[in-house]
Amino acid sequence: MQLTVETFKSEIAAALKSYERHVVCLEKIPEDCEAALASLLEKAINAYLTRGPEMRHGIALDRHITIILSQTTGNDIPLCGIYFNLHSPYSKRMTAKPEKAST
Repeated sequence: MQLTVETFKSEIAAALKSYERHVVCLEKIPEDCEAALASLLEKAINAYLTRGPEMRHGIALDRHITIILSQTTGNDIPLCGIYFNLHSPYSKRMTAKPEKAST
């Protein structure tokens, strides 16, 4: 079976419905989310199809979304998990320690 973004259209529809209802993201409007899902799903499919023999997953992510395709036993189509990454604009970012001046 050929894996395409259309193969997982029901998963994308469910993720978009959840995104519009529950996720607040000032950087990604719902239309941008749909395009990001399609792009990440293509990357996850590519990672899944080119994975090593001992690997069971294809993963693609950006700052806001993670998509995981997982191999299942006895099924040609992998399971598709779409996760929205939790982020707060108020969280502290790790800052690099300043280098000591050599004298």
